[in-house]
Amino acid sequence: MQLKLRTEERELERERASRDELAERIARHLEEDGKVEAAPGLFLFRSSLPTGPLYAVSEPSFCVIVQGSKEVLLAKERYRYDASHYLLVSVGLPLVGHIIEASKDRPYLAVRLVLDPAVVTAVLIEAGLLASRADGGVRALAVSQLDASLLDAVVRLVRLVDAPSDYGVLAPLATREIVYRLALGEQGGRLRQIAVIGGRVHRIAKAIELLRKNYDKPLRMAGLARQLGMSISGLHHHFKAVTAMSPLRFQKQLRLQEARRLLLAGNVDAATAGYQVGYDDRAHFSREYKRLFGEPPMRDVERLRGAVASRLKPAARVRAWARARPGAPDRQALVASSPP
Repeated sequence: MQLKLRTEERELERERASRDELAERIARHLEEDGKVEAAPGLFLFRSSLPTGPLYAVSEPSFCVIVQGSKEVLLAKERYRYDASHYLLVSVGLPLVGHIIEASKDRPYLAVRLVLDPAVVTAVLIEAGLLASRADGGVRALAVSQLDASLLDAVVRLVRLVDAPSDYGVLAPLATREIVYRLALGEQGGRLRQIAVIGGRVHRIAKAIELLRKNYDKPLRMAGLARQLGMSISGLHHHFKAVTAMSPLRFQKQLRLQEARRLLLAGNVDAATAGYQVGYDDRAHFSREYKRLFGEPPMRDVERLRGAVASRLKPAARVRAWARARPGAPDRQALVASSPP
């Protein structure tokens, strides 16, 4: 019994040390609130105030909070996580995030790692874990307990950001360890969704890819089901099992988030933005936009611009632009624009 208690105490101390180091490294890279892509696919976040709602279309990602907590909404489902839990997203989903706990003294600090399907597939094959469980009916987002070994791997990856000469060689090893430890845990089924080798999950992943590429086109369920080799009812059922929403609602959220991005870029008016994402009726577009974001298009954009201007000092804005990845496509603003 005493041995077990001593082991648990050592594990807790190890986790505290890892969190302290991770918090210090994030704070060093982000002296003020914001987000930085510290290395390709590795994002660091800081916020000294609760914020939200934050709308984004996710990528397959592994997300860890070092301080604070956050709630993510997928359709009507709520997922809350904190420094003791991680979030795993296995496919691109329209999400809404709220940073719940954050303060000046203890800002929200977080890390998000984009998961490359090729790396995930390779690790699962090498570990013999690719087909160890059925892939049907697994929700594409979940929260799980964060253990000390997984946290250690995250710390080693972020530590390498400060050693650029080592990063190219050692970062892939740390990333593979993260994937391997995720595969051994209760989220193994979601990692197999990222690998998408075969089965129903492969077809749903293909459906998501087609909807994201053709979000501005009319959705023909019969044609989509035929293209995927599924019945309409089967497509609807399995799509909702993975994404918590119907294909039509999924497409609608993609359209409206892309319209919001266009409006924030400042190059189009509301009518043009609605038309570019597939709405022929301006009034219909405005109603749908308000239903999702809470305000009509132009009022919502004015509010967002005002909020950003009030929170970021001029120097912080310059650094944010300087840190942006050069050559990134415009749609990059839509993908992963929200903290993890």
